[in-house]
Parts: sequence; C-alpha cells; structure tokens
Amino acid sequence: MPEQSLQRPAVFLDRDGTIAEEVGYLNHASRFRMFPFVAAAIQRLNGAGLPVIVVTNQSGVGRGYFPESLVHTVNELMTEQLAKVGAKLDAIYYCPHTSAENCDCRKPKTGMLDRAAREHALDLQRSYVVGDRYGDVELARNARARSILVRTGYGEGELAWHSTKWPVQPDFVAEDLAQAADWILRHYK
Repeated sequence: MPEQSLQRPAVFLDRDGTIAEEVGYLNHASRFRMFPFVAAAIQRLNGAGLPVIVVTNQSGVGRGYFPESLVHTVNELMTEQLAKVGAKLDAIYYCPHTSAENCDCRKPKTGMLDRAAREHALDLQRSYVVGDRYGDVELARNARARSILVRTGYGEGELAWHSTKWPVQPDFVAEDLAQAADWILRHYK
C-alpha cells in the first residue's frame, strides 16, 4: 500500500534514567540534569534523518506529587538544552496517569507510540525504543519495535536483579544513550 512506503522508523526515548538522571519523582525543574552524552547522541540520530520522540510515564501527576504544568516546564527545559547544542526532539508524549487508571497511554501499553505513529507517519515495526526499565522493553515488544535497555537510571539494577525472569530480553543492552545511538545507526535500514 502506498501510504506504508511513506512511513519511516523513529527512535523513542524514555526521559528519566535515559536522557536525564533518575531522581525518583522529578518534582522540581531544578532537579532535571541531562546526561552529558545525550545531546551528541540525539544529534547523530537527527543527522541520520530519524525522528527522535520522547515517551515518558509521569504518574507523579496522577498521584498528586506535582502539577501537570511541571511536566511541561521540564520538557521545555530539556528541549532548550538540546537546542543550544543543535539537537532536537520531534515530539514529546507523556502519560500523567497511575497504573490503577489502566489507560492506554501508560507504558508498556502502546498508546503514546500509536499516537506518534499517526501524527508523524511512523512505522513502529522498524522503530526503536530506548529506556532504562523492563517496561520499555515490553513497550517495544507490544509495538513490535526493537528494544534497547540502557544501564543508566534503573537499567543496571533491572538487569542485575530481574532480567533472568523477563519473558522477553532486550534486542541490545547499552551502557548509555550514546552506545544505544551507535547500535541503532549500525542496524538502521
């Protein structure tokens, strides 16, 4: 079908623990600290023509830990920091709900990826999901995308304490987003 041929792969990135330091619930913009290697990694993905899209669960909103406006403030801060060095995000999607709300957008459900695919003409089966939690690996599996687990954030602990019980293993385990970007660029078709 002609529309299918126009669809392109994308790289979906988790925010906390993948792009920025994991601090638990990021309840103030001053706690946002982007890893130093992130901008260059995103620049390389941008240069390859791959859309880079953030997908993040932010249940602190639903739990009342911080207002939804803080998510927007942190996302603007992240976007500005990346732009200063010539890196860009094509979109940012977040789920403000708790797991008890059973919404379609909370990872590992595919609501955020499905929306991104519609809005940006993406082929999820040729895309990549990069994150520091097993839920990101499950998200990739549920969307039939490829998964990369980074050891930053919760990644090292997830691997050490839980990976032997995972029904699905990540396609690749990377030290960080820089190594994940290298792997994607080698395997991207």
